[in-house]
Amino acid sequence: MKPQQDLDRFEIRFSGLGGQGIITLGRVMGQGLALGHGYNVTQTQSYGPEARGGSSRCDLVISSESISYPKAESLDILVALSQEACNAYYPYLKPGGILILESDLVPQPPTNRFLGLAYTKLAKEKVGIVQAMNTVVLGSLSFLLPFINQATMRKSLESSLPAKIRAVNTKAFNLGHRLAKKEWGMDAGDVWSIDS
Repeated sequence: MKPQQDLDRFEIRFSGLGGQGIITLGRVMGQGLALGHGYNVTQTQSYGPEARGGSSRCDLVISSESISYPKAESLDILVALSQEACNAYYPYLKPGGILILESDLVPQPPTNRFLGLAYTKLAKEKVGIVQAMNTVVLGSLSFLLPFINQATMRKSLESSLPAKIRAVNTKAFNLGHRLAKKEWGMDAGDVWSIDS
């Protein structure tokens, strides 16, 4: 399958705390971009010794071409789901890159140029299960990133999940997409240029 849009090299870092579903989020998005969209994707991850409450990070490198170096060094997008993660990884965001925050958990952003949603609260109150927060993030990114086809990513998400949690995660994905469109505006994908 040929990718829908040419990407030279695009780097995303998901970061936060153990128990927020960071690794799963990266795996599902990477799988959707590789199998559903036809991109080359590498995924690397690291997490602290504690399963819950320790730091967690997952990086994706996405390209239409072969990827010569698999690790992210100059981030196009940083998704920070905790203040600690935001503080630690913001310096790796390249000029023109986008910072996406869990607005309730990152009360002191290092810049006034960011996009935020209260992902945890949304998952708890609108979906009914806080563990679906990472899927709300995935839905919001499917709106923001012009090289992601929403329907293709949702289909990939559904195919990677056990049947018993498919419906709730589809609901979370759709919620994230809808709220990003509402809060970040119709032209959020034009906030920055992929080639910058």
